[in-house]
Amino acid sequence: MTAQDSATLPERIAVTGATGPVDRPAATRATGHRRTGTLMAALGVVAFSLTFPATAWGLEGIGPWSLVTLRGALSALIAGGCLLALRVPVPHRRHWPGLAVVGAGVVVGFPLLTTLALRTSTTAHAAVVVGLLPLTTAVLSALRTGARPSRTFWAAALAGAAAVIAFTVQQSGGALTGADLYLFGALLICAAGYTEGGRLAREMPGWQVIGWGLMLCLPLNAVGAFVALQHESFRLTGHSTAGLLYAAIGSQFLGLVVWYRGMAAIGVPKASQLQLAQPLLTLVWSVFLLGEHLPVAAPVTAAAVLVCIAVTQRARG
Repeated sequence: MTAQDSATLPERIAVTGATGPVDRPAATRATGHRRTGTLMAALGVVAFSLTFPATAWGLEGIGPWSLVTLRGALSALIAGGCLLALRVPVPHRRHWPGLAVVGAGVVVGFPLLTTLALRTSTTAHAAVVVGLLPLTTAVLSALRTGARPSRTFWAAALAGAAAVIAFTVQQSGGALTGADLYLFGALLICAAGYTEGGRLAREMPGWQVIGWGLMLCLPLNAVGAFVALQHESFRLTGHSTAGLLYAAIGSQFLGLVVWYRGMAAIGVPKASQLQLAQPLLTLVWSVFLLGEHLPVAAPVTAAAVLVCIAVTQRARG
């Protein structure tokens, strides 16, 4: 008779589970994987929250088209160096359409449209408008990948988006500007890039997803930088240099590396909802780095958003 045969019924249930054997090491690994994924996605959100202040700094001495194209070209050189040093093979042909969407969305489209918007919009206002990105990404992910989050998830996601919209309307007086149109276009194209990148990150490392996306757009950014620098001002100051370098390295490359890794681990819908905190983080950075005013409603909105994030992360799916 084995030790298991002589065990009491409660002891057997503790070992095997009520309905069958439980692989505790596997369950522990899965939990650790989800926690790591959440941490990676959260680090990506923190990195992205500094993008608008960095862009505002860059625009102090560099024209918008020059800033966007130089940012993309510098990021591509870093990514290309990593791919070459590690001898990463060229992606399979089936991956290139997805990589093209990543490039169009997060390498070219979002940086360009948000930079154009920031010529006339404050970073605080731009950050809050783009706060609709989490819901947009979750919707596109559901349509593209067939993900079916629970009703609780969608309710919390809609509540978070509603809090962000209410804050935006309250700050802008209900009037849309030309900058807002750029920002709405930016969030749509960025959501597509996030969705496709999160899907690809399940088949290849996240840093390779953004790396190949950057390399795909390098010729366009190189030509664009050459042309833009002939027609726009280019003055390197402490702020403009720091802004350009952060946008290229911290946001465009490193931020997306951890972001795509996080999305692959916990899924695009759940990762996207962590970005509900991004506008409020950007508001804080804009106060400390740019001297902008922190609205009174910001702390209340922040508390509501944090509750919504907590619910989406615990919701099924």
